[in-house]
Amino acid sequence: MSKKTGFMKALKCRECGREYPLDATHVCEFDFGPLEVAYNYDKIKKSLTKDSLAKRPQTMWRFRELLPVAEEPTVGIGVGYTPLVKADRLAKWLGVREAWVKNDAVNYPTLSFKDRVVSVALSRARELGFETVACASTGNLANSVAANAASAGLDSFVFIPTDLEEGKILNSLIYGARVVGIRGHYDEVNRLCAEIAGKYKWAFVNVNMRPYYAEGSKSMA
Repeated sequence: MSKKTGFMKALKCRECGREYPLDATHVCEFDFGPLEVAYNYDKIKKSLTKDSLAKRPQTMWRFRELLPVAEEPTVGIGVGYTPLVKADRLAKWLGVREAWVKNDAVNYPTLSFKDRVVSVALSRARELGFETVACASTGNLANSVAANAASAGLDSFVFIPTDLEEGKILNSLIYGARVVGIRGHYDEVNRLCAEIAGKYKWAFVNVNMRPYYAEGSKSMA
């Protein structure tokens, strides 16, 4: 397990401000508020400059100081930097001069926005020493976890409602994930995953790894 913290300071409760170590945990023990990553912005300012950005690959990791990894990312290296597409007809319909649409359907490797959040969560999971990753999902997240885990050499489990359409999990099976059907709706599946995360040393991207997972979303801006 890496002891480095990179440009992160701590996990911080959004409600009460209490700080926690940069481990696999997602909720405050005092008020059950969500934990978020707190950064050392003074340190970031010294590293993230216009000159340094210009020399980096065109992926979301060019802003790695603002993402929750302690060292160089190891999962989803080619994720992000997807194109903006000019949408003239949409602009006309909205009554604005210009409209642009972010096309994250060309993301790597599963053509989904979820590749952003999963690559961050799995990169951090590897730093924390996890060998098994998992998620509760109804489709795109499952496929991204399965694909990125396969690429990183990690075991993966995907928990889904039993009535989910087969087409939504086909790719997860192809990538080698163990797909587990649960009788119940998504919220019930998610609650079960929270219990499993507390019992086994598994990194659930949208449970105990949620503070890191959520940070990947901002890379779309």
